[in-house]
Amino acid sequence: MTPTFRSVFPYLLVIIIDFYILPLLIRDTGSAMIMLLIILPFICFVSSVFYGIRHSFHLSYAFIVAILFLPSLFIYYNISAWIYSLIYGIIALAGNLTGYLLRKTQDSHERRGL
Repeated sequence: MTPTFRSVFPYLLVIIIDFYILPLLIRDTGSAMIMLLIILPFICFVSSVFYGIRHSFHLSYAFIVAILFLPSLFIYYNISAWIYSLIYGIIALAGNLTGYLLRKTQDSHERRGL
C-alpha cells in the first residue's frame, strides 16, 4: 500500500524545511560540510523513523525524500553534490525501516502483555 498525501505530508514538510530552509544558515565551507554531513542527515533520519513508527514501511517514502533534495542542488550547492540525494534517500530508507521495526517490536510486546 502506498502512502497517502495526507499521511506523508507532515513528515515531508520537515524534510522540505530540512533541505530548503536550514541551508540558509550556511556561511562557509565548514558550515556547509557540517550541514550536509551531520545536521541534514540527522533530521532526515529522525523524521523517517517517526514516519515508520506511525505509518509502517514504504519504499516510496525514501524515493520521495531523494527526489526532494534534487532541486536544492541548484539553489544552494552545485551538481557535484548530486550524490547526497542518493545518500539522503538511503538514510530515509534506513530510518523508515528502523521506525517500522520499532513499531513491530512494540506491537509484539503489547500482544504478549509485556
